[in-house]
Amino acid sequence: MKKKKYALTIRNIKDYLADLAEQERAGATIRKYSHDLNVLLEYMADKPLTKTALIEWKEQLVKVYAPASVNSMVAAVNGFFNFMGWRELRVKPLKIQKTLFADENQELSRDEYIRLVRAAEVKKNERLSLAIQTICATGIRVSELKFVTVKAVRTGRTEVSNKGKRRMVFLPEKLCRLLKKYLQKQKRTKGPVFTTKKGNPLDRSNIWRDMKALCKSAGVNPDKVFPHNLRHLFARTFYSVEKDLSRLADILGHSNVAPTRIYTMESGCVHIKQLNRLELVTT
Repeated sequence: MKKKKYALTIRNIKDYLADLAEQERAGATIRKYSHDLNVLLEYMADKPLTKTALIEWKEQLVKVYAPASVNSMVAAVNGFFNFMGWRELRVKPLKIQKTLFADENQELSRDEYIRLVRAAEVKKNERLSLAIQTICATGIRVSELKFVTVKAVRTGRTEVSNKGKRRMVFLPEKLCRLLKKYLQKQKRTKGPVFTTKKGNPLDRSNIWRDMKALCKSAGVNPDKVFPHNLRHLFARTFYSVEKDLSRLADILGHSNVAPTRIYTMESGCVHIKQLNRLELVTT
């Protein structure tokens, strides 16, 4: 029986990416899959596309990338094989032991968050101070900040559309009062609350850069300071009070609770404090 031959080409990669676009997959996801498939294309060069060659490719990735990154690249390639009907070429992801505790060196604490807000206020950057508080007080993604509009501040709620899903996000009353005062100063009566000087909505790069500039005066490790860590702090704080993972998943816009568990993961330091409070050592 003649062995089936497979050809990984630029053309069929483009066809796959076009299919992802038709499925309304996020632009960032499509770019990531494009990158991963082109990494494989470069590796294969003139080699025949076989299961053995793919296993060797995965072994090469392990030498360069973290296990989670390897698995994300494998997922991209396996998705392509599904699209092409080449399921027999799919490779298994790495087995990764579940992480029990968050890395405290990457985890932004409530105290550090407050210091960042205060540092923004000292620099008289009210826009940044309020943007940080808005993300942290609502749990929205930084890309969703544009949905916080003048109308949302008046009503105390906004509908967020992200990754093909819609959800209602509520704004705390105290936050609304602060934002109303800010809007009055800005003399803004419509559109997004947080904009650039040119009137465009603030994006991730604007906020990331401005937050990093606060690190030194706030006394916070720069490795901890990025917008998404504010969302993590919201999730941990909410869960510590409510202990309702399903409700938190809905608030964050997660389809299931699996990613939500990562957001609520405690650090080893917190776990040690909890063990000490048990007082089960009696001698």
